[in-house]
Amino acid sequence: MSGHVITVAQQKGGSGKTTIALNLAVAFHRRGLTVALLDTDPQGSLGRWFMTRVESGEDPGMEFSTASAWGVSYECDKLKRQADVVLVDTPPKVDADLRPALRASDLVLVPVATSQVDVWATESVLDLAGREGRETLVVLNRARPGTRIAIEVAQTIADLGVARAQTILGNRVVYAEALGQGKGVLERGKGAWAPEIEALADEVLAAAGAG
Repeated sequence: MSGHVITVAQQKGGSGKTTIALNLAVAFHRRGLTVALLDTDPQGSLGRWFMTRVESGEDPGMEFSTASAWGVSYECDKLKRQADVVLVDTPPKVDADLRPALRASDLVLVPVATSQVDVWATESVLDLAGREGRETLVVLNRARPGTRIAIEVAQTIADLGVARAQTILGNRVVYAEALGQGKGVLERGKGAWAPEIEALADEVLAAAGAG
């Protein structure tokens, strides 16, 4: 049985794609799932995180690979024969280069930071995923629940008629700190971030058909 491919995509930079990908990877690994990461973003942030993890001297707990946009399908086919879950990080753009990653996916996660600009950027990703017939799940990230902008963004997403994760990731410094150390926030002890990531992991696995 092959693994499930989950691609994280968003046109706007700074939406938290890499942060979400690596924290889900850690969460899945801690549940006993075998995990592979595939970085298709030329910036290589996910790769830098992984190498920082390796250099700590501990078992990173997951496999890592890179691919150009057009090598994604081959790499995904290879990795999902080895892993229960393959997480794909993509560049902050939406064009023909994104299509191979979408086609290889069981689920497309679309992070949206709480600003109207992020919502506008989301529509093109959702449109492209829809054309490829792929399931999508919008994730509100760096949010301050209860604020007017968070409520407005959530309503705009609802008006688009797409699935949105019930879990909202807060605007917490610990996410950036953990990334810089080659860790996920679940490896930084217990705090408000832990139930957030665990709950999101539950939703993502269910939406990808891997739960």
